[in-house]
Amino acid sequence: MTIGVIIAAAGRGTRLGAALPKSLLVLGGETLLARSLRLFLDYPGVVSIAVVVADVARAGAALGPLDRRVRLVAGGAERQDSVRAGLTALAMSELVLVHDAARPLADQALVGRVADAAARHGAAVPCVPVPDTVKRVGALGMVEETVPRETLLLAQTPQGFRTEILRRAHDEAARQSIVATDDVALVERLGLPVAAVAGSRRNIKITNPGDLRVAEALLAGPPGEGDA
Repeated sequence: MTIGVIIAAAGRGTRLGAALPKSLLVLGGETLLARSLRLFLDYPGVVSIAVVVADVARAGAALGPLDRRVRLVAGGAERQDSVRAGLTALAMSELVLVHDAARPLADQALVGRVADAAARHGAAVPCVPVPDTVKRVGALGMVEETVPRETLLLAQTPQGFRTEILRRAHDEAARQSIVATDDVALVERLGLPVAAVAGSRRNIKITNPGDLRVAEALLAGPPGEGDA
């Protein structure tokens, strides 16, 4: 199947206290954005990649010459706006994968699981189990209950979709002024099935300064260390 990819890389890195966009931070001698871009350029079937960034000129200078399949796109006010801009910029494809550049340790095995499930079911999300006991806390800061964690999972990216489903989900969200924290949530609102596939504990999201240190340690460790 032909695959289009949207790399969401418009985060400003405010919580990291960075002087440059988060996606241009360096991990193991390579920017987070370059790592994500390389992952998908090397994946079979990828025909188009929209890299959605906060500053097109700055990202272009950092990346250097681009593969003909890659297009830099200016991001929007919200992540959802950025993904929608990426959808508009993509060439035609049967599947779309949406990935956060802030997850620089995703690998091709993970991409393959998501793409295969999205082709079969229409939409797919990689997930890892919740490792800790979960408490529901009320407005006064008091524990109200312990939530069974057996059916709770933590969502990751890349998330995969048949292209027409993702376009429909974003069109409907725009029509109803709905904002969600990930693209799968928009598909859920349509009442369509979403397959959960195995994620990876290596596939951490860089949000705080400590996350970069964890990513460096994972990068230096044996392959597969930290997998779910």
